[in-house]
Parts: sequence; structure tokens; C-alpha cells
Amino acid sequence: MGEEKQGVLVVVGHQNPVTQLQAKYKELETGFKDWLAKQSLPVEAVVVTATSSLQGAAIGGLMATFTNDLSSSLAAPPPPGASFNPRAMASLQQAQALSGGPFIQARNFAVMTGVNAGISCVLKRIRGKEDVQSSMVAAFGSGAVFTLVSGMGGGGPNLAVNVVSSGVLFALMQGGLFKLGEKFSKPAVEEDVMYSKTRGMLSRLGLNSYEKNFKTGFLTDTTLPLLTDRQVDALRDVKIPPGPRLLILDHIQREAELNNNKGKGGRRT
Repeated sequence: MGEEKQGVLVVVGHQNPVTQLQAKYKELETGFKDWLAKQSLPVEAVVVTATSSLQGAAIGGLMATFTNDLSSSLAAPPPPGASFNPRAMASLQQAQALSGGPFIQARNFAVMTGVNAGISCVLKRIRGKEDVQSSMVAAFGSGAVFTLVSGMGGGGPNLAVNVVSSGVLFALMQGGLFKLGEKFSKPAVEEDVMYSKTRGMLSRLGLNSYEKNFKTGFLTDTTLPLLTDRQVDALRDVKIPPGPRLLILDHIQREAELNNNKGKGGRRT
């Protein structure tokens, strides 16, 4: 497929269908988040809790399907006449709660993920930020409710202790994961800022798949104005084909001419 620009025949590369699908999904996700942010707190909390519960139910049901044999063996009742001490029975109840069938696990995971997301949503709206404290509070709530619903807490006088201890365990795990994710995500965020203009240019040209080439050669937003016909080797060195190279250089040249014209117009006035 050819396109003629200023007497030059440019070959326009077809965008990867997977990349197009990912971009479309990202666009829908962004639109949904923007709409949700405009809603009242109760509406946002209900929608977030419901969608997260559905995702959790799907994950739980799928996991239980793969562990169905284990679930069947643990769900079997104890043999007649057998006697177990209370601790052994409590352990058996917890194992059965964690190894239920698809519907049971779908319910358990739906409750766990839904409560976590709902509490996180409310805290983020009230506090105006999402940090490790909010994450741990949400995890404590989801762990406590999960223990109650799944039956892991057993019964009797130890129920409250088991619920609280499960909540604390969930909170500590979530806090550790939050900090770990925060540590590894910071460099990526800084890197993305350095390529924001580049990403926008490639998106407009339908060349999103070449973003990784720019990053390989450290061709950041600062270097874009330096990419001229004389510096075409820089694009060749990062293995960008001739067609996309011409489109990129043409775009940069047009952008520079537009900025110059704006500058001259401002000086006249």
C-alpha cells in the first residue's frame, strides 16, 4: 500500500492486529475509568465491587476446575467411628474451605476481590490517594470477610481470633506486595515520561510497534527535533525500516515548520 507525499512514494506499514486490539482495550478502559471518576462515591464503590467480584469469581471457578480431584478427596466425610481432636477438625474444615468445588471457590474469590476493591475505592476517594496504608486496610477487610464466608474460621470461641489473624495476614502480604510493586514500577514510570511525545507521534502515524526501537536507541523526546534527513542513520541503527523512517522524518520536519511559522506569526503581532 503506497502513499505519495511531496513527490516521495512512502510505504505505509500495516499495524499489528494485536497492537490494535491492545490499543482499543486501553481506550475502552480509560473511557470507563473517566466515566467512573465522575460518579458519586456510592455508585463508584458499587460498580468497582461488582466488577471485581465477577473477575474474582471467574478466577476462583477456573482454579477450582483444575483442582477438582483434590477437592473431592478433602470434601469426603470422616470414616464412621473415627474421632478427631478439635484442632484436627478445625484444620480439616479450613482445608475443605480452600478446596471446594468451582461454585464454592467462585463465591470465595468473588467475596475476597470484591471487598478488597470496594474498600480500596472508598479509601482512595476519601483520602485522595492510594498508598500502602489503604492497601493494607482493604486487604485486612477482604481477609476477614473471606475467612467468615469460606468457613476457614471454623466456629466456636476461636472464630473472632481466626478472622482477625487472617485479616492481619492478608494485610501484611498485601503491604509487602504493594511496596515491592512500587519499587519496581518507579523506573518504568520515569522512562515512560521520557517517551511521551515519541509515543504520541508514533500513535498518530500508526507505528506504535516501533516504540521499543526508540527505547533501544535511547531516542527520547529530547532527541526528536534532532532527527533530520542528515541524522537518518539514527533511525536505521535501531532497525526501523525505510518506509516508517520516511514517515517519521516527514512528521518531524512538518512539526518543526509549523512551530517556526507560529513563532514568526507571534513576532509580527
